[in-house]
Amino acid sequence: MNPEEIYKTLSDKFGGAILGYDTELAGDPNIQIAPTAIADVCQFLAETDTLAFDSLMCLSGIDLGVKEEDLSIVYHLYGMQHRHTVVLKTSVPKTDAHLPTVSHIWKTADWHEREAYDLYGILFEGHTDLRRILLPDDWEGYPLRKDYQEPDFYRGMRVPY
Repeated sequence: MNPEEIYKTLSDKFGGAILGYDTELAGDPNIQIAPTAIADVCQFLAETDTLAFDSLMCLSGIDLGVKEEDLSIVYHLYGMQHRHTVVLKTSVPKTDAHLPTVSHIWKTADWHEREAYDLYGILFEGHTDLRRILLPDDWEGYPLRKDYQEPDFYRGMRVPY
């Protein structure tokens, strides 16, 4: 299936939880999903035989700017049996960055979600081990957010180089 056919299938199944189909951005077209439905949509994409998306290639957090009030999360999926791909996108407010986990669907999401939590502060509800993965446990803030202020010192060491 191509991404447009997948969009149509998802729209028929999930109705208003499928927010749009974007071909304007550079790269692959993407399907916008309501944040509350992302795990259900992913489960459907993984378990439906005609889709069979058995691989989460990448899950990325994005902060488009200080004036932007939302964080975006992008999922790149691949189905080995049918050799097709799809890109899903959802957004959460920076002030309440909660999203259901997909780590129970694809094991690789464990690391990707921990990284998005560590660097953007996105809380993946239902994740079994959501803790920092790249930064020390006591680090304050989320360094890839545009409004992040780098501390001058960490444990007595100068931070900026």
